[in-house]
Amino acid sequence: MARWTHLAALAVVLGLLRAASSASWLNENFNTDGNVQTYYEASGDQVTKVLLDQRSGGGFNSYNQYLFGEFTIQMKLIPGNSAGTVSSFYLTSGDGDDHDEIDMEFMGNSSGNPVVLNTNVWAHGDGKKEHQFYLWFDPAADYHTYTIIWNPENIIFKVDDNVIRCFKRYADLPYPNSRPMKVHATLWDGSYWATEKGKVPIDWSGAPFAVSYRGYSADACVSSSGGGSSCPSTSGRWMNRQPSDAEWGTIAWAERDYMHYNYCQDGWRFPSGMPAECSRS
Repeated sequence: MARWTHLAALAVVLGLLRAASSASWLNENFNTDGNVQTYYEASGDQVTKVLLDQRSGGGFNSYNQYLFGEFTIQMKLIPGNSAGTVSSFYLTSGDGDDHDEIDMEFMGNSSGNPVVLNTNVWAHGDGKKEHQFYLWFDPAADYHTYTIIWNPENIIFKVDDNVIRCFKRYADLPYPNSRPMKVHATLWDGSYWATEKGKVPIDWSGAPFAVSYRGYSADACVSSSGGGSSCPSTSGRWMNRQPSDAEWGTIAWAERDYMHYNYCQDGWRFPSGMPAECSRS
């Protein structure tokens, strides 16, 4: 009997240790702002729920700043009618006119219509580089994994195990390679823009809206206030990472079957000529 009591106690302790470990991703890495709640799944994984109502939205932002890395999170989006909402996972150097930013933004939609994932890159204040994709699954039915890989040569966007975009660096064009960035996740009212170019605003009768986040990880170079950075021993996995031939294949698949918008095909937006990178392979 004592043996079984001991084993049961050990199982409880191990369970608490797993819970404490899984809880640390939010508490050890992020500030929170606005409507943010946390709870624990039976597995011990901490879930952070960000909410939006007519009074305010919510989000979290990292204590650390990073210069290059691999950043991953699992998200479960708003079920049903999410039109007008924007859920996000992104990096930014700040709010200035010359800021750098790497975006994964989920543009809500009316019930039954697919959610659009907007990917974008800003460098020295130069943005307007959106590739938008219809998601090929219901992002509210379960968690899916979203990843940004940022290194000196390219920025890779992944959905689950699928690479869907690679933004390449060209020596003569702006690229985010010098300004450290913080990691952010937010849920906000994008009625003016998010759904059908602002034609479908939020239906507040469905509030509060909620997006759930879990399983965050950052394998990245942490920047110090003195201007240097410290990279983990594992940085070789992503520092020189380029898409493989198979991953270029998934990029082609995503562009062919699920692309909603490509800035390089928007001549109306660029009447003086397309951005230079659009004509390069």
